[in-house]
Amino acid sequence: MAAPAPVLAVLHGERRPPGLAAVERLADVRYADASGLTGVLPGADALLVWDFLSTAVRDAWPAADRLRWIHVASAGVDRLLFPGLIRSPVVVTNSAGVFDRSIAEYVLGLVLAIAKDLPTTLDLQRQQIWQHRETQRIDAQQVLIVGTGSIGRTIAALLCGAGLSVVGVARSARTDDRDLGVVHAVDELGDLLPDADYVVVVTPLTDATRGLFDARAFHRMKPSAWLINVGRGAVVVQDDLVDALAAGRIGGAALDVFHDEPLPPDHPLWAAPNAIISPHMSGDFVGWLDALAELFVDNFLRWGAGEPLRNQVDKTAGYVARQ
Repeated sequence: MAAPAPVLAVLHGERRPPGLAAVERLADVRYADASGLTGVLPGADALLVWDFLSTAVRDAWPAADRLRWIHVASAGVDRLLFPGLIRSPVVVTNSAGVFDRSIAEYVLGLVLAIAKDLPTTLDLQRQQIWQHRETQRIDAQQVLIVGTGSIGRTIAALLCGAGLSVVGVARSARTDDRDLGVVHAVDELGDLLPDADYVVVVTPLTDATRGLFDARAFHRMKPSAWLINVGRGAVVVQDDLVDALAAGRIGGAALDVFHDEPLPPDHPLWAAPNAIISPHMSGDFVGWLDALAELFVDNFLRWGAGEPLRNQVDKTAGYVARQ
């Protein structure tokens, strides 16, 4: 007698994930939104968290009586992890790798836009003002990348290719990094900030990184330096950033992530001087949903065959361990 098909629960938002036909042929797939997750978790062997902004898994957790594996359709797992899941034997995988190139291109675009003062050019164009200006070259500038996972490494490669000097910061220091050579520990951040022209934040949100960029960090940065955050909003103390921008303590900030999303219409960051605000879109390229689904399907086939899964998360650390 053939073994029963595994049961896969899928937590989705307004739309179901595309491209799961191969999975539906092999598994009993149960789709639910946040309000129905408790009803589909009993007996489920695996869970696809397609709605990666949802926190419904925590509330529905008591109903997970047979769960062995959770895959989340995002690189960050901070919204998913909670003590009960961390303590459990349930394996967690994420979608690291899907967004690397897109985010790196976005960061390079921001660096070029800032150095060439494109926001001012567009503003002057709207006002029909002809004002000649000089702009910066980027080939003599230094970038401090805080977070050396796959996204940070792809950013570093692209920026180095454009002629910038890159310095990496991670949880722990190392002198033999395969991509960056020397990587500095996060407790050296204060000593590194004064030399950086751009500070790119791409670190995962953990207890150690929450509020990492506060008033003290902004005081250490160059008055001309820009903060670029494409990681997690809570890594930056937003009130301190607003104060730093208003006082001219840093050159500016390009922000793609925030404490609360959407950013409230009355938030002072909208009107802050030298602020570039984007709606959490740095990784979202044309076809990204299909790419997320393809990664899950590949992992599902590996899981069914008993093969090692891609992107297994260290639940205690909160990210995929460096390979």
